Amino acid sequence: MTTVLEFSVDDIPFSHHGSWFGISPVLSQRSRADDLHLVSHRNGMHGMLRLVPVDPATGERVDTTVRATPAVLSWEHAGGRIDIAYDTVDAVRLRGVGLGMRVEAAVSALTPFTGAYFYPDAADGGYTFTAYETGRRYRITVLDGREPDVFGAQALGEAERGLTITGDGSGPWEIAIEELTGGGVPYRPAYDFEQVVKASADAFAGFVSAVAPWRSADTPAAELACYTLWSATVAPEGFLNRPGVLMSKHWMDKVWSWDHCFNALALAPGAPDLAWDQFSVIFDHQDPTGVLPDSVTHSEVLYNFVKPPIHGWALGQLRRLLADRLGRDELTEAYHRLARWTDFWLTRRRAPGDRLPHYQHGNDSGWDNATTFDPERVVVTADLSAFLVLQLRELADLATELGFTDDAARWTELATTVGDALFDELWSGDRFHSRGVHSGQQWSTSSLLDLMPIVLGEHLPASVATVLAERITAHLTPHGLASELSTSPHYRPDGYWRGPIWAPATMLVVDGLRRAGHEDLARRVSDRFRALCEASGFAENFDALTGAALRDRAYTWTASVYLLLARQHAADQAPNS
Repeated sequence: MTTVLEFSVDDIPFSHHGSWFGISPVLSQRSRADDLHLVSHRNGMHGMLRLVPVDPATGERVDTTVRATPAVLSWEHAGGRIDIAYDTVDAVRLRGVGLGMRVEAAVSALTPFTGAYFYPDAADGGYTFTAYETGRRYRITVLDGREPDVFGAQALGEAERGLTITGDGSGPWEIAIEELTGGGVPYRPAYDFEQVVKASADAFAGFVSAVAPWRSADTPAAELACYTLWSATVAPEGFLNRPGVLMSKHWMDKVWSWDHCFNALALAPGAPDLAWDQFSVIFDHQDPTGVLPDSVTHSEVLYNFVKPPIHGWALGQLRRLLADRLGRDELTEAYHRLARWTDFWLTRRRAPGDRLPHYQHGNDSGWDNATTFDPERVVVTADLSAFLVLQLRELADLATELGFTDDAARWTELATTVGDALFDELWSGDRFHSRGVHSGQQWSTSSLLDLMPIVLGEHLPASVATVLAERITAHLTPHGLASELSTSPHYRPDGYWRGPIWAPATMLVVDGLRRAGHEDLARRVSDRFRALCEASGFAENFDALTGAALRDRAYTWTASVYLLLARQHAADQAPNS
């Protein structure tokens, strides 16, 4: 089947696997421009260059229709068109006929520490912007067409800066725009424009075929999910020591330390090296206490919060999916990293005398503002202990495989101890409770977070799994699992973790239900979430009652969970499944 698809750049940026910039009208969480911009994610998210299609006779802006495919983006107008495609991860080519293009600094103010200075380069014949925000240069090289009309060259202070390129009447014009770390050698095209487009199309087609070979008419959003992942992947640079899949090439342009697990799992069957890089990229910044950073991106590593220890759950699945890829050295390194992360929770996050670990804030759980954390923030919760039990079991299994017999016995004993304490202290017979570390008070809420011990799956008593499944059913709307019961007084349609549907909770619940023997409910949740993505795209989260996309609209963990559930659906539908 074809891998050619169209998508809206209002939702997903036009970009390329490995590139640190994209083409988008979205400039920040609360800023959307009328024109497309070259938006860089080096040193943060910065709209650097405004790309304005113009009437070649008057130089005035013209309204166009923008169409985007993975290989080429086009501005279309009755009088002509402009196409843009990636030549390399750091360079795009633009070609136009019947329309001109004004390329200008996105911000007109130039101060000693902000803005872009613009000048014609006397050495290489290009036209260069130097930008404080990214610390990079943006060079325009004219490949075909008349000399551009240049404005604001060498201007200081407040000024419009850039150029307008038009054809000479005999054919199309063409330019290249590069994002440069240093001066860069003069740009010389190695391929013509059609070859550049074909190379991008072939690269994406290969990625789709590898990651989603099972796709069919039953999984119509699989190719767009693949594009969301492919285009959000950046090359190693800055604090990312290996290729990384950002959560988005909008404003959520980081790798958070539980999001990466879902991307790794989605990529594993078809892109095993990239998948292992995704699992490992956060562990590259593990500190001596064993703690993982909250997030990593180009120029920032944050340790002010953590994320839940789902890494044992993820590693267990990756070991099965990457059985032919992972050797003893990699497994040994992963074992020691996971052991240090687990010891952090057992030593730094258990109060004296407590058998169960705690979060210090809702952000640590990944469910930032869930109602579970309304009474208090420093809290022992059932989800955390359930994740830790799975992680301890995974360590025991991996230690056995590696021949670390004493370690395996220790981890097994700890898994039993934490698991027993979970039920002794937080299970009341019909629900799990949370407990304030300082107050000792217990409470339960209408948050789906309280039901996340379903992740224990086959390790749950059947009676407990049944109660959890019944309560999970109450969260199921026509579109998926509401993070807060829709009947709760605390429910908010766009309340972040107080109502909307989220991909990671969906995946963890579906997996737990399947392993606990509640496959029919797991299938219903999966079916509704996949239909939601097929209708509303890969947003950060969704309105639980209407299905409307919310917040960042190009979120990779949402795309990954769609691929994981679609892959399972395809396997379930296969003959002899």
